[in-house]
Amino acid sequence: MSQNLTNNLLVWYQKNGRELPWRTKGGAHFDSYAVWISEIMLQQTTVATVLTYFDKWMKRFPTIQALAKADLQDVLLTWQGMGYYTRARKIHECAKVLVEKYDGKIPKNRDELLKLPGIGPYSASSICCFAFNMPETVVDGNVMRVIARLYGITKEITAKDIYPLAEKLTSHKHGADYASAIMDLGATTCTPTSPKCAMCPWKSACVAYKKNIQESIPKIKKLEKKNVMGQVYLWQNDKGEYLIRQRTEKGLLHGLWEFPWHEGSLLKGKHPTITHVFTHFKLTLQIVQKKPPFDVKNGVWVKPKDFAKYPFSTLMKKVIKKI
Repeated sequence: MSQNLTNNLLVWYQKNGRELPWRTKGGAHFDSYAVWISEIMLQQTTVATVLTYFDKWMKRFPTIQALAKADLQDVLLTWQGMGYYTRARKIHECAKVLVEKYDGKIPKNRDELLKLPGIGPYSASSICCFAFNMPETVVDGNVMRVIARLYGITKEITAKDIYPLAEKLTSHKHGADYASAIMDLGATTCTPTSPKCAMCPWKSACVAYKKNIQESIPKIKKLEKKNVMGQVYLWQNDKGEYLIRQRTEKGLLHGLWEFPWHEGSLLKGKHPTITHVFTHFKLTLQIVQKKPPFDVKNGVWVKPKDFAKYPFSTLMKKVIKKI
C-alpha cells in the first residue's frame, strides 16, 4: 500500500505541485545555495513571506562567496522584517565556513552538513533532499497534518511521533519530488480548515476522511508561552533625534538596533503598548516618551528619516509604526 500511495502522490505533484524558485520538479534543484537559504528562511516563516525576501536576498547575495564577504549589518538589514535574526547571523557565519573549509560549496554529506553553523537535523535532511535528491524524510507542519489524517491519529503528537510513519512512504528514487509533493499536499489540499478532500490523491486510504474527522486532526503538542512585560523608552533630543542602541547581549536580537527597553511591571497611567510573540514567550511593552531610567550603552542619536539605515527587529518596527 505504501508504494501505491507514494506513486499516486508523485503523479499528483507533477500536475498540482507549487512552482517555487527553490524547487525543481523532476529532481534536485540546480543551486544548492538557493535550497539552503530557502530552508533557513522557511523556518518559522510562511512561504508567501519568504518569496519576497528570497528574491531580494538572492539579488543582494547571489553566491556563497558574496555572502561570506558581506558585512553582518548588511546581512541583518537585508533580513529585516522576517524575525528570528539568529538565523541570519548563522547563515553569515556558515557562509564563511563554507568558503574557508569547503571551497564555497555545500557538502552533500549529512554528517558534514550537521557540523555547519545554523544547520540542524531538519535543515540537513531538507538540503540533502531538495539539493541532492536523497531519500530523506522531511517532517514539517504540513507533513504532520497529512500523515496524522491519513492514519487517523487523534492523540496529541509531535514530529517524532510522525517520523516513522512518514519514513515508510518516502520515495527512494525521487526524494526531492516526494518531499515537495507531501508538503504541497498539506499546503494546498489537506489544509488546516476546509480541506479539499475530493482533490486528494490519498482520500481512498485516508482514515480521517472515512470517519469525517479531518478538521479535528492533528492535535499538536504546544509549548505554553509565558507573559513578559516591560517598557520601551523613546527619548528625543532638541534636534528631533531619538536615542537607539545596538544590542550586544547574546540571543535572538543580538546585533540589531533598538530603542532602550527593559523588562518590568507595567507602569500606572496611560501608555501606548505593543505586543510581540516570540517562540517561548509573549512580550508586552509600554511606550514611554522620556529618558530611560538606566544607563544606555552603545547608543547613538538618529533622526527618524534615517531609521531605514539601521537593522531593527520586528519588535522595534512595531514601536516605530505605533509612534
